[in-house]
Amino acid sequence: MKKVVLVLTMVLLSLSLFANGSTESAADSHVIDNLIVYYVPSRDPGEIITQTAPLRDLLKTELAKEGYTVNDVTIEVGTTYEAVGVALSTGSADVGLIPANTYILYDDGCDVILTATRDGLSVESDDPRDWNNNEPITASEDQVVGYRALMIAGPSEKGKALAAKVNAGEALTWDDLNGASWAVMSSTSPAGYVYPSIWMMENYDGKTIADLQNTVVADSYASAFARLASGQIDVLVTYADARRDYEDEWTTTFGRTSSIWDDTDVIGVTPMIYNDTVSVSKVSEKMTPEFIEALQNAFMRLDETEEGRQVIAVYSHTGYQKATSADYDNERLAQQMIQSVSN
Repeated sequence: MKKVVLVLTMVLLSLSLFANGSTESAADSHVIDNLIVYYVPSRDPGEIITQTAPLRDLLKTELAKEGYTVNDVTIEVGTTYEAVGVALSTGSADVGLIPANTYILYDDGCDVILTATRDGLSVESDDPRDWNNNEPITASEDQVVGYRALMIAGPSEKGKALAAKVNAGEALTWDDLNGASWAVMSSTSPAGYVYPSIWMMENYDGKTIADLQNTVVADSYASAFARLASGQIDVLVTYADARRDYEDEWTTTFGRTSSIWDDTDVIGVTPMIYNDTVSVSKVSEKMTPEFIEALQNAFMRLDETEEGRQVIAVYSHTGYQKATSADYDNERLAQQMIQSVSN
């Protein structure tokens, strides 16, 4: 009888130890010794480190709300954009705040979890008539995850003809576009070349800016608008709020008597160009689905305090929204196009 009691006691003790061990193991999974966050060097690295220093305590606080204890947060600035991509791919970085093209180049080794938001515009539409019927375009308090590139027709005879056709609800033909003179930016410019080319590919049987007969590569958007104002070109491609940036110059430096809103019209709108990402390493053991969700929630709450808003403003971000890889499919097309041009 004593032997039976002894055996039962040992079994119960073993079960108790096993249970305690399981509890400790589960608890340990919610303890992160050091979370390593990398920024790309889009500004002076010293400025980035200084401005983002409060992120250490902010992330600890916000992740604690999600049930995670983070003992330390290390903030680094990569020597290059590529260096941050490599750090994520090798696991020497856990989290990277990287632009869309860097994410695409290294998406074998990292996952996008958030897209940065910025202030939007009063019009966010695929239809050029919505832009033309609601001028002038103004800033909006709505937060958006990307921006558009626009094809803008100027005051030349051809530019007006293209605008009239669009505003009448008629579809432009390739001959319409090819018969105009265009100002574009370098072949790697998202708004000034790549995304307008994607728009053409989707609407004109795979044709791109490279297929247009009459293009000039402008050295800046200012010179492109100057050409548009003078009638040297009929159409330019640019980012969506560019006319707001050059509204004053239109009637001063560029010599027009009517406003830029009276003299120009949108004839094409590109797909969304998505903003910067928050991406995480695929090989970091810390990046469980549960911790990724906690990170998403933590970053999305950073805009709730003045201190947090100052931190994320280092890249002109105003907040974050959850993202998926598919959001960046057009950026994949863009990178393919850039690589084909460079080759």
